[in-house]
Amino acid sequence: MGKTAFVAVVGKPNVGKSSLVNAWVGEKVSITGPKAQTTRNKIIGIRNTENYQMVFVDTPGRQKPKSKLGEYMEKSSEQATSGVDVIVIVIDSSRIDERDYALLEKYKRAKCPVYVVFNKLDLVTYEQIFPKLATFNTYTYVKAFFNVSVKRKKHLEKVLDALEKECKEGEYFYPTDVYTDKSMRFMASEVIREKALLFLQDEVPHGIAVEVTSFDEEETEYYIEADVICEKESHKAMVIGAKGSMLKKIGTASRKALEKMFEMPVVLKLYVKSKTGWRDDISALKMLGYDAKDI
Repeated sequence: MGKTAFVAVVGKPNVGKSSLVNAWVGEKVSITGPKAQTTRNKIIGIRNTENYQMVFVDTPGRQKPKSKLGEYMEKSSEQATSGVDVIVIVIDSSRIDERDYALLEKYKRAKCPVYVVFNKLDLVTYEQIFPKLATFNTYTYVKAFFNVSVKRKKHLEKVLDALEKECKEGEYFYPTDVYTDKSMRFMASEVIREKALLFLQDEVPHGIAVEVTSFDEEETEYYIEADVICEKESHKAMVIGAKGSMLKKIGTASRKALEKMFEMPVVLKLYVKSKTGWRDDISALKMLGYDAKDI
């Protein structure tokens, strides 16, 4: 018995939602990267302290769907804010636009407290952001506004202190020794996808998915095989690189990250496959873990 709260973290793509959740949880539960819409699934991160259990729901960035995958992501985001105790709207201080105001309008009639967090404070000066912050003061339904920088770890605790006050007495929803509801197999696929997006950048757009085809935990190591799936046959060569250099780069970075996460040696084998139009193929989406029925 203790205090608990479910907190939905929403915002435009690439405003730092996943980085915030990772920082608050103290573990890597969501992949991060410079590309928009890195997060595709509704991912839960759990912060356990002596006083409370705070369950963060990290959601895909909100924007108009352009594919069946986009529709899945939008539905996942909608579902994540249903029945939570708090909603945190994250805004990138360096690129405030009409979509941010639209989000605030969307949650104007939310049935729970709403907080707004201006992230990436390190990218702007006070003089640059002050006029915009004044505009947000008209949203009187927002319980509090916070300016933070995940990169510099500034003011993150202030937000947690406010969120702790929203916790309610009740049974914990998860064991206190876990920090996410996702399986290790899922986390492995997400880490590999993160590294692929990081190194490929604009060479291969968002048509990258990862399917872990083998995941074995042995006494002294993990043995993992995975397919890196691209949307076009022409993208395979880019993912593989000259003499396999790109795939090796993705694999090495993924293995190191997984070893740090799992605290054990990892043997990782990656393969590259193309699956034309998988983002609009319902059966392919289900196979890759994007089944709307699971939301």
